[in-house]
Amino acid sequence: MALSPDSTTLVSSGSDQIIRFWDVLTGSITSEFTEYQVSVKSVSFSPDGATLASGGLLGTLHLLDVSTGTVTSEFTGHMWEVKDTAFSPDGTTLASVGRDGTVRLWNIATGTLKSTLTGYINWFNSVSFSPDGTTLAGGGAHEIVYLWNASTGTLKSELIGDSFPVLSVSFSPDGKMLASGGSGFDRIVYVWDVSTGTLKFKLTGHRHIISSVAFGPDGKTLATGSADKTARLWNVETGTLEFELAAHTTSVLSVSFSPDGKTLATGCADPIVRL
Repeated sequence: MALSPDSTTLVSSGSDQIIRFWDVLTGSITSEFTEYQVSVKSVSFSPDGATLASGGLLGTLHLLDVSTGTVTSEFTGHMWEVKDTAFSPDGTTLASVGRDGTVRLWNIATGTLKSTLTGYINWFNSVSFSPDGTTLAGGGAHEIVYLWNASTGTLKSELIGDSFPVLSVSFSPDGKMLASGGSGFDRIVYVWDVSTGTLKFKLTGHRHIISSVAFGPDGKTLATGSADKTARLWNVETGTLEFELAAHTTSVLSVSFSPDGKTLATGCADPIVRL
């Protein structure tokens, strides 16, 4: 699930093999992409909102022209399902991670593979660029969040918690913090100081795995989604809970803020997208 940079369009995907484009104001479907033959595991907008990246069960990535709904590029290389994708802030690079245990960086302009990061873990679930584009974060099978130099692919540091696997990672808008959530029995959301690699907060309260984490545009609020059927909003300056959004009937699989911070989208297993 992803919200467009101008906050007008929401894109959802799932096991029904369809990518749907929704009008945020009316809640109506504006278009559908139905050419996938497998589950669509990840969607993400380019910074200018003109392109949508999607990854599926068989490891293929597609770039869609948002205005026409047509495929402009297809990237192959992952040996198994793509779990997450992320555009660099300048829109020139797409990062993808998957069940094959690799992180791949793609050149958007040429459609070619720039580099592959291997040798870390069995699989990755989540990837995120820092706001300045210099650092790439990834988490997966272990309790470690890896931080790489986005240009060279060299490992910069490891953030080690207690929850594994790591299901979601997210940088704060200023790049100073990184949040991670996962399937650990402790049900903890970790908030890290990126520059020092130290733990800033452990956010507790969820009663099941944490499926998704996302910072609000103001950098003061963190949204989390969980299999306990709630989404929660946290104050990351104090490490305290602000709100619990409990109007869900099944696991909350994804949370996403609009760029203006006024809207939070939650995607669930029911399958309903709520704003």
